[in-house]
Amino acid sequence: AAAQVTVLLDLASLEIVKTRKGEFQLLEGDVHRGVLKKHGRDPSECRPDISHQELMALFDSPLNKAGQLKVYLRTRQNVLIEFHEKVRIPRTYKRFAGLMVQLLHKLKVRAADGRETLIKVVKNPITRHLPADCVCYGFSVQGDRYTPQAFAAALPAKPVCFVIGAMAAGHVDRDDHETMIEYVSLSNYPLSGATAINRLLGAIEAHRGIS
Repeated sequence: AAAQVTVLLDLASLEIVKTRKGEFQLLEGDVHRGVLKKHGRDPSECRPDISHQELMALFDSPLNKAGQLKVYLRTRQNVLIEFHEKVRIPRTYKRFAGLMVQLLHKLKVRAADGRETLIKVVKNPITRHLPADCVCYGFSVQGDRYTPQAFAAALPAKPVCFVIGAMAAGHVDRDDHETMIEYVSLSNYPLSGATAINRLLGAIEAHRGIS
């Protein structure tokens, strides 16, 4: 069997805000500018839509459909979230936001039939949930440059974990992930997280013969 690939979407901006009407919403830079300014925060950093795009890229991938992908997400507030491989990420942002609000309130989301927990908040750190011999890589435009194909071919025959940023700017912090052995860059250009995911997983799928 092929070694497990884990992806951690890191520093995601998923947090709840209570509106004047008493509704709970996902905090968004464009929508809740006033609240953010009041707390001296930069609205451009509150981009939950990035997590949505990245999760869709992960769950739509043939690697996931082949049962070789495990997905986690860590928020800026250090909440670690585990996704079941059978979860279906809502296609529209509005439904995704509603799902994340439900999750952050109840700490889990069950399947419609109530049998399986599809998304849940789990204990930190991520290393608790990774296989013992897992090798961890971070992605950054400042990382060591590889073509996606060369990187996929160079991966060890062990479980791997890829830490990919889910924020608008900056990159994942190596100090947060002591097991990270290398920063990797898959392009000469800064890529959106979803584009980086597609390039990375596409190369791994090609290398493993998953089409």
